[in-house]
Amino acid sequence: MPVSDYVASIRSRIGTDLLLLPGVTAVIRERDRFLLARHRHSGLWSLMGGAVEPGEEPAEALHREIGEETGAAVRIRGIVGVYGGDPMMVTYPNGDQVGYVTTAYDCELLSAAVADQDELLEVGWFARDEIAALPRRDWIDRVIADALVGMETAGTSA
Repeated sequence: MPVSDYVASIRSRIGTDLLLLPGVTAVIRERDRFLLARHRHSGLWSLMGGAVEPGEEPAEALHREIGEETGAAVRIRGIVGVYGGDPMMVTYPNGDQVGYVTTAYDCELLSAAVADQDELLEVGWFARDEIAALPRRDWIDRVIADALVGMETAGTSA
């Protein structure tokens, strides 16, 4: 996963110290199934997304990240929620510490998704009960639960 020029310039001054970054997360779903990716740096399954670059609209960042990670296009249906705190703290293998505050978007997949082998090991569709058995980032459980509540509220069947 390439580091942006912006983050690299900050890292050159602060080293691996904690950096708080705005992020975006794609909750790509088809009825009761969710598209997850297994990340190369951790081996864990998670939702896809990444950091918002300076001057970039969050929705643009989401489209860019999904394109970079899978080559796919998505349609944003709405916002699931905004998440931060301890569950969103990450220490990367190189020691870089990041705290993300991410906006999770409910998305529909418009084209085939294939894992970018530099960043992702694989992608796959999973029902909620299957996700519970995966080695995963724990914070996605809350996001997926919120997405399912949003579907029920909107009258969409899960």
